[in-house]
Amino acid sequence: MNAKKFTVVGLVAIVALFFYLGMNAYQNRVQTAQDVQVKAEQTRLVRMHSPVLGPQAAPVTIVEFFDPACETCRAFYPIVKDLMAQYPNDVRLVIRYAPFHQGSDRVVKLLESAKSQGKYQTVLEAVLAAQPAWADHGQPNIETAFTVAEQAGLDMARARQDIEKPGMQALLQQDIEDLTALQVTKTPTFCKRSIDPTPCAIPGFRS
Repeated sequence: MNAKKFTVVGLVAIVALFFYLGMNAYQNRVQTAQDVQVKAEQTRLVRMHSPVLGPQAAPVTIVEFFDPACETCRAFYPIVKDLMAQYPNDVRLVIRYAPFHQGSDRVVKLLESAKSQGKYQTVLEAVLAAQPAWADHGQPNIETAFTVAEQAGLDMARARQDIEKPGMQALLQQDIEDLTALQVTKTPTFCKRSIDPTPCAIPGFRS
């Protein structure tokens, strides 16, 4: 009986080991495929319209594909901000939009309007802080995000006009085309560029 039990346990352990090795190999193949894709499409990583936090001439650029309604993006933001604070002259953050969640496209346009008013980071942080109040994935309350942005100092009359401009939709569409070409399917997804122009894709998580 004991011998049979040990045999079963041994078989389970072997199956678990092969499963682990198989998953690890699969993840490595996915990572390699994404690396190759990013290298082939690296001109898509940064666009002229992309918001930039940190010094323009920083030797290291972190590109984040970001959804303002993504809980994990909200969790990662202070981590990235701390990293930039540790290396204030060496790292910049470029934000690309990945509006996977319902209503995110309108919040993206809100953020872009904030950029034109010189209030991008202030509004970004206010919207992320209030994310639990507006980013219900089934029924998002976008007006709450707008109210929060106004409380952060955004001119909402001007912002609402900006949001309806055709150029705003074209900007968002460019980011969507780029994330599709780069095979970004989760947020946040990070890519790093340094003086050595070869980027390194770091897959994140989609909430």
